[in-house]
Amino acid sequence: MSRPLCRLLAVALALAATSLRTAAAPEAPPAAASAPQVQPLPRQVIIGTSQEDGLFASRSSAAQLARSRSATGDTARLLQELPGVSLYSAGGVSSLPAVHGLADDRLRTQVDGMDLVAACPNHMNPGLSYIDPSSVGRVTVYAGISPVSVGGDSIGGTVQIEAAPPPFAGDGEAPLTQGRLTSFWRSNGHAHGTTVSASLATEQLSLGASTSTSRQQNYHAATAFKPAAPGSENGRVIPGDEVASSAYEGRNDEVRLAWRNAGHLLQLTLGRQHIGFEGFPNQRMDMTDNQSRQTNLRYTGQFDWGRLKARLWQQRVNHAMDMGPDRYFYGYGMPMLTEATTRGAQAEADVDVSDTDVLRVGLERQTYVLYDWWPPVGGSMGPNAFWNIDDGRRLRSAAFAEWEGRWSSDWTTLAGLRGDRVVTDAATVQGYDNGLGAIWGREAAAFNAARHRRQDTLLDLALTARYHPNAGQTYEVGLARKGHAPNLYQRYPWSTQPMAALMNNFVGDGNGYVGQPGLRPEIAHTFAANVAWQDAAAEDWTLKLAAYATHVRDFMDARRCDFGQCSAANVTAPEGFVLLQYANAPVRMHGLDLSGSKRLASGDSGTWDTAFVLAVLRGHNLATGDGLYNLMPDNLKLSLTHQRGGWTGSLELQAVTAKQRISRVRNEMTTPGYALVHLRASHEWPRARLDLAVDNLFNRLYASPLGGAYLGQGRSMTSAGIPWGAVVPGTGRSFNTSVSLWF
Repeated sequence: MSRPLCRLLAVALALAATSLRTAAAPEAPPAAASAPQVQPLPRQVIIGTSQEDGLFASRSSAAQLARSRSATGDTARLLQELPGVSLYSAGGVSSLPAVHGLADDRLRTQVDGMDLVAACPNHMNPGLSYIDPSSVGRVTVYAGISPVSVGGDSIGGTVQIEAAPPPFAGDGEAPLTQGRLTSFWRSNGHAHGTTVSASLATEQLSLGASTSTSRQQNYHAATAFKPAAPGSENGRVIPGDEVASSAYEGRNDEVRLAWRNAGHLLQLTLGRQHIGFEGFPNQRMDMTDNQSRQTNLRYTGQFDWGRLKARLWQQRVNHAMDMGPDRYFYGYGMPMLTEATTRGAQAEADVDVSDTDVLRVGLERQTYVLYDWWPPVGGSMGPNAFWNIDDGRRLRSAAFAEWEGRWSSDWTTLAGLRGDRVVTDAATVQGYDNGLGAIWGREAAAFNAARHRRQDTLLDLALTARYHPNAGQTYEVGLARKGHAPNLYQRYPWSTQPMAALMNNFVGDGNGYVGQPGLRPEIAHTFAANVAWQDAAAEDWTLKLAAYATHVRDFMDARRCDFGQCSAANVTAPEGFVLLQYANAPVRMHGLDLSGSKRLASGDSGTWDTAFVLAVLRGHNLATGDGLYNLMPDNLKLSLTHQRGGWTGSLELQAVTAKQRISRVRNEMTTPGYALVHLRASHEWPRARLDLAVDNLFNRLYASPLGGAYLGQGRSMTSAGIPWGAVVPGTGRSFNTSVSLWF
């Protein structure tokens, strides 16, 4: 650890020690000899980070969510306050969450219960990009070990984003009308956005609608991190501190209809998204259009025997990529088009077997169909359309059973078994020119002659136990076996021609990737242990520790491409962008999350609180000894908060050590350590809220550890067209404000 981080950690541990010394004595057992009354079962026993469970959520988590939601267009950023969560940089509204170092498809990501799948070779449209932050009502992250009822086809955990529940008028009350207007502005990049929503509800019927728009120009780093130069032919000179290809503009519209009656709730949501442009500074292309339409029908019912939930949903996506205004256009560009349809069905029954036992059973079905083609533009890119993936299919069927039992007032266990069957397939392809002597035709013919259909069977097991002897102590331990099958972009991209391979990359490292149809699914075995201590009311102090270790068999890592059109130099190059092929390998990961809070003072002047979150993560490839890509280095967040009436003010310090453990097969770049200071203030009235903030107060230049390679300007279609060695920098100082009004 760096010296600054060690000092900050010492402060945090000192606060924690003070909390423990001042803790009240454990509660004495009741004198009565009668058996203790058993409380109603919690919805879930959770190993990991979850606001619903409360083990890792601070008492101000609702306020943190409100603050984060008011000043960003990127829903993934609502997760960054939670221990164990980090974010891969991407476009302005498309960050990818990572939980304990496992990101993207290794997480199950649900938006209002829908498993949305990225439909892009660069994963520019991940699931969380399809809901505006202003619409989010609840965030839940299961890390380490997730129950089989919320997991499946994932080894890193589950992220659940849910919209606010529909409002209804009270019994015998007049119809309820509500409205909300929210607007935010950030000085860096001149980002701004507006959300307008309204609802009308009776006792049984609720109708709501909302529209959200947001846009941003290119943001700026604190100081120059590259030479000033034009990004495109005859284009403007891009200043050295400007992060090219980081602008975006988008809109989300939604209509919600809900009906309830005697313990039954039926909801229908219709959503539409249009992103007219979104730049990606760590990719070789920009998203020039993305249109999505979603339909989500769900039912929840309460019966004498328990609860029943069912859901049907569908999403259609039309997606386009090309060179944005900051990139060299080559006179013709390179349009890349994608069409995808995802459909899902889910049913779950929670059966109250007894006063202390719940049996949870469920069925799931998901179909994903993808067409990815690149229209001809002339020269070597013609006369045919290039089919990257034609009629790609990923069909998943699942069933699970989970038993939740409370043995006493102190002990709760959760045991679950889940099976997923994943079938992938793709049709024959063609290159721009299919002659066998051409650069495309021979590889297309070889791919077409191979077997494409693959079937993977995943068996998940999860066992957790919780001991909660009193209000001040909670202990959890868990074991799990989880599986994840390859996605279409890991199996079916077929060309080793450098330009084509460079277009297939969803991790932002600037390298090109070739698919491997024979990839085996990842099988992860995880052990996790959590402890939490607090005062009886959780108002004076808290201290929480989560430790975990994961061994993954057949982890989908990468190897240097040494066949087809890959050069001999590509295999050994210690620097520069390279061509890779997905390959299975065993890996091991382990780490810990430590967090806590302490009430410093409370009186007429208000309350003063401090809090910290520390995360440590390690991982490596056991076969090669190489590091794993994009692991967040040791990091610490420390805050001092003052509250009085409707006023809340905070001073935050974020410290990150240097990233030295890297993936050398990818020529991943190291990053230096840094420390940032942020100021935040808010005031809330009964029908209004004002937020003010200064991010990166001292305007420090820093390289984002998970920012990826800087590719935002210049000749991005060739591996040597952009200098290697620059990491996408973080945002310089920004003055932010947002206003929310309720009617």
